[in-house]
Amino acid sequence: MRYQKLGLIEYDKNQCTPGYTLVAPVHGKTVYLINMLGEPVHQWTLSHKLGSLAYLLPDGHLLTSGLTSEGPPVIEGKGGHLKEYDWNGNLVWEHIDHAQHHDFRRLPSGNTMYLGWDEMTELEAKQVKGGIPGTEREGKIYSDFIKEVDPNGNIEWEWHARDLNIGDFPMADDCHRFEFAHANSCAPAPGGNFLINFRHLDMMAIIDKKTKKFLWSHRERNWGHQHNAEFLDNGNITFFSNGMNNDVLPPRSRAIEFNPTIGEIVWEYQAPQSWTFFSPIVSSIQRLHTGNTLICEGLTGRIFEITRQKELVWEYINPYFNDIFPNDGPSNILFRAYRYASNSLEISNYLD
Repeated sequence: MRYQKLGLIEYDKNQCTPGYTLVAPVHGKTVYLINMLGEPVHQWTLSHKLGSLAYLLPDGHLLTSGLTSEGPPVIEGKGGHLKEYDWNGNLVWEHIDHAQHHDFRRLPSGNTMYLGWDEMTELEAKQVKGGIPGTEREGKIYSDFIKEVDPNGNIEWEWHARDLNIGDFPMADDCHRFEFAHANSCAPAPGGNFLINFRHLDMMAIIDKKTKKFLWSHRERNWGHQHNAEFLDNGNITFFSNGMNNDVLPPRSRAIEFNPTIGEIVWEYQAPQSWTFFSPIVSSIQRLHTGNTLICEGLTGRIFEITRQKELVWEYINPYFNDIFPNDGPSNILFRAYRYASNSLEISNYLD
C-alpha cells in the first residue's frame, strides 16, 4: 500500500494547539521542527543515525540517542551514544554506553538517566518465566537497567531488573525470551522517584530511588505491550496502549490516561474503526496545555491531535523515510513526537 498523502493532512486552526512539533525519524540523521502547516522551520543534522528519539531541553538544546554497532546483540530501540546538540547543531555533551536503549531523560539536577541492557547470569536466566520457548539470543537473556550519570559521565545511581524476584514477573506468551521485561520508557515520578514501563510484562512501576524497590506497580494484559508512560501534574499517568496480544479483534491501539491511585482508566481514545489507529510497536502520547492530546502512531509515521471530546483537529504523516528493518523497504517510523508552544522555554528564544 502506498501513502495517499504525506506531510500535513488536517489542520483545524480554531481547535488545535498552536506550536511546533519535533519530528525525529528513526535511523535518520536529521531532526525536524515543523510548524502547524507541516513546514520545517529548523533542523539539526546528526553525526550518528538516530537510535530511538530526540527531544528539546529547556535551553533549546536537542538531546538524542545515536545508534552504535557495539554492545549487546539486541537491536530493538538500541542507541548507545547519547548526544546533546545546541540550537545551531554544535555537539555540547555526549555519553557513550553501548548498552543504552530506548529512553533517556535529563533530570532537574542536570544528571541524565537512561535505560540499558545487561546480560543475565545462567542462574538468573533460569528464573525467567513466560515468553516464546527457544527464543533466547545465542542462549542468553538480557535484562534492563537504569543508570543516572552526572555531566561528566560518572554513575550516581543505578537499578537492575535482574535484582527483582524474577519468577514473580512472568513475561507475556507472545514475547521473545532474549529480553527479560523489555523496558521502553523511564520518566521522573513524584518524590524524586522513577516511573518505568515494561513492554514484555504489560506492566509499569514506580521505583523508590532510595530503596530501589517498587513503591507501586500495575499490570494489565489488555494494555497490549504499552509505551511512553508519563506522569501528569494531576498525578495520573498517560501512555500509549499498543493493542498487541489483548484478545480483541481486530487489534486496536488506545491513548490512555490512568489513575494509579484507584487503578482505573479515566480517559481514553481509540478510533471508531480500529484499523485506522493501530501501531503494534513504539508510539507516544503527550497531553498539551489546552487539554488536547498529541498522539504519535509510530509504525505508520502518523502524528495527530485530538480534543478532549476526541475530535481530530491536526494530522501529519512523516514524509522522511529511512532503512530500518532488514527485510523491509524504507520506513517512516517514529518512536515519539513532541509539540512545543511558541512561548515555551525550549524555543521562545529562537523562533518568533
